[in-house]
Amino acid sequence: MQPPVLKPVNPNFSSGPCAKRSGYQVSKLDLSALGRSHRSALGKKLLGQACSETARILGLPEGYRVGIVPASDTGAVEMALWSLLGARGVDMLAWESFGAGWITDVVKQLKLPHVTKHEAGYGELPDLSQVNFDNDVVFTWNGTTSGVRVPHGDWIADERKGLTICDATSAVFAVDMPWSKLDVVTYSWQKVLGGEGAHGMLILSPRAVERLESYSPPWPLPKIFRMTSGGKLIEGIFKGETINTPSMLCVADYLDALAWVDSLGGVQATIARCNANLQVVADFVAANDWIDFLAQDPATRSNTSVCLSLKLQADQVKQVAKLLESEGVAYDIGAYKDAPAGIRIWCGATVETADLQALMPWLHWAHLTVNAA
Repeated sequence: MQPPVLKPVNPNFSSGPCAKRSGYQVSKLDLSALGRSHRSALGKKLLGQACSETARILGLPEGYRVGIVPASDTGAVEMALWSLLGARGVDMLAWESFGAGWITDVVKQLKLPHVTKHEAGYGELPDLSQVNFDNDVVFTWNGTTSGVRVPHGDWIADERKGLTICDATSAVFAVDMPWSKLDVVTYSWQKVLGGEGAHGMLILSPRAVERLESYSPPWPLPKIFRMTSGGKLIEGIFKGETINTPSMLCVADYLDALAWVDSLGGVQATIARCNANLQVVADFVAANDWIDFLAQDPATRSNTSVCLSLKLQADQVKQVAKLLESEGVAYDIGAYKDAPAGIRIWCGATVETADLQALMPWLHWAHLTVNAA
C-alpha cells in the first residue's frame, strides 16, 4: 500500500512538552524582562500578571490563590502533599503511573499511618463512590499515561471535612473544572497550552489556605515547599513573588499562551478544541476494528492524552510509532514506559484538528505495513 500524500503540518503529538500552537513564534514574545531580575518591578509585574490572568481566564472563585512554583506539576503536587497532609486520614486514588507515584510519596516517603488506597488498572477507574471525604483526597483528574479521566465532579462531596487535592496537569484548559469542589489544583505550562517545562501552577482554595495557617506538618519542609511564615500564608507567592528564580523567557511564553486563549474566546474555546480533536480519533477508532481506546468507558476518555491499544504484538506497536516518526508524520506517540504497549496521541488545544485528520490515514497505513511485514 502506498503511503498517504497529505501529512500533518505539525507532526508534534508529544504528551509533554506539547506542541506549540499554529502560528507561534518566539520572536513575537514580549521579551522586555529578559536579563532583568524577577524581583524588579517589571519582573514582579509580569509574574503577577501570570497569576491574575490565570485566575481571570479560568474563572476561579473569589478567594482562590494562584502561585507559580518550582519543578513543574510534580513540584506543585509534592509541595501540596508535604505542606497539607497529615492533619487527618487520606484517601489516595490511582489508575495509572502518576497517581501511583503520589501513593508512593504518601506511603513510603511521608509514611502517613491512615491511608486508604483506591486503585484500578490501566483503562479503568476505581469505584469513586467509595471515597471518604472526611479524609483528605488526592487524585489525578486526567491520567496522562492511561488516557482515563474522571468524567465529572459530581462524585466529589460539596460538604466535606477533608481537602481535595487534584493533579490536573492534563485537564486544566481542557475540562470544565468544578472549582468549588477542588481545594488544591496543580498543572504545568507545557501541557494544554503548549508552554515550557520546569514551572508548576498551584491553585489554593480558602479551605486549603486555612489548613496551611492552622496546621504544621511534623516533618521538615525544604525552602521550596514553604508557603507560610509565622503561621500566616506568604501572600507574595500568589502575587508573583516566586520562591526561587523562574525563567522570565518561560513566563513571557506563558503570558503569550494566555493571550492566545483570550483571542480564541476563553477557556470554553480551548475545551472545544480538545473535544473536536478527540472526536477525530474516536471516529477513526469506530471505523477500524484493529484499534481501540485504552479507556474502557467512553465517558472516561481523555480529550488530551489519548491512549490507544492496537491488535498487534508489543514490538509491532513500537514499530508503528517508529515508522510514523521516520516518515516525519508523528513524533513521540509511543505509550508511556510503564503503560501497556500502545499509541498515545496528544489532542490538546494547541494541536490542530486538521493535523489529526491528516494523521489518521497514516496510522492506518503504518498498521498495514507493520502487520504485513
